[in-house]
Amino acid sequence: MSTAMFAACIWVLCATATAFMPMRWQMFVVPVLALAAIGVLIAIGMAHGWVYVALGLIAFASMFRHPLRYGWAKLRGQNPQLPEELRK
Repeated sequence: MSTAMFAACIWVLCATATAFMPMRWQMFVVPVLALAAIGVLIAIGMAHGWVYVALGLIAFASMFRHPLRYGWAKLRGQNPQLPEELRK
């Protein structure tokens, strides 16, 4: 297994562990994982090619669909509602 794929496996395990955290704690971990995903995807692309990067992007979008949707709404100037757990 290449180093890039090993890093991707570690990233997936960290993202899965983050999903088990309370929403309030996820707000601090998700940006770090999103930035780390960029580096992991670049490493995968350099080692294996664009097909694997496309698969990684699909996995990333699937795992982070709600934060991505919230960020996209904020970029468009909308005021999306946060979940009840985060409004306290």
